[in-house]
Amino acid sequence: MLTAAAVCPFPPLIVPEMATGAAAELDPLRRECASAVTALGECAADRLVVVGPGEHTRRHGPGSGGDLAPYGVRLPIGPPPAVLPLSLTIGRWMAEREGLLPDAYVEVASEASTQECLALGAELASETGSLALLVMGDGSARRPPASPGRPDDRAPGFDAEVADALARADAAALARIDPDDARELMAAGRPAWQVLAGAAGEEALKGELLADEAPYGVGYFVARWARD
Repeated sequence: MLTAAAVCPFPPLIVPEMATGAAAELDPLRRECASAVTALGECAADRLVVVGPGEHTRRHGPGSGGDLAPYGVRLPIGPPPAVLPLSLTIGRWMAEREGLLPDAYVEVASEASTQECLALGAELASETGSLALLVMGDGSARRPPASPGRPDDRAPGFDAEVADALARADAAALARIDPDDARELMAAGRPAWQVLAGAAGEEALKGELLADEAPYGVGYFVARWARD
């Protein structure tokens, strides 16, 4: 049973050592992420699982680590070898920063279908004990006027719908995200958000949107879900 969830973005620059002189620019986002993750530690769930997109769908154990070296600075997060994708590496960093030790890291293939994501979420929620999820997901990387990808006028509307679904803890709305639209708009969080939708199912959860911004042309959301 899903007890609580936090949704956070995973830009490498959210780690201050990666941002160097620009570190202060993301301080507000870091604070909201810290608030959302701290709430997971206060919900008294039996299990804390970090979910994020990657190349394959697979589970990593609690001793799994990653490294931010591919993004410019050699910065191990957790023990070697570095097996976690960026999303889960940042998730581990966020959890450890708040004194939390996740029980598992679940990598979800970026190309996983909606049904595969929903089924994985339902499977996680059905396992023994109550579940808290730290869900790592970025919005569109094609936000006008400047973005990593070619700006697309559809991106703001897409991200607005995601933000609204997260604010209302609307699992059905997350489940309706079109994978093709997400792919075209470079919204990397789609698989992880749909795992959250599958874990929530028809549970009555209360949502709170803590951040909705795009400082570098990429949609970043921070949200909390908890049992009503």
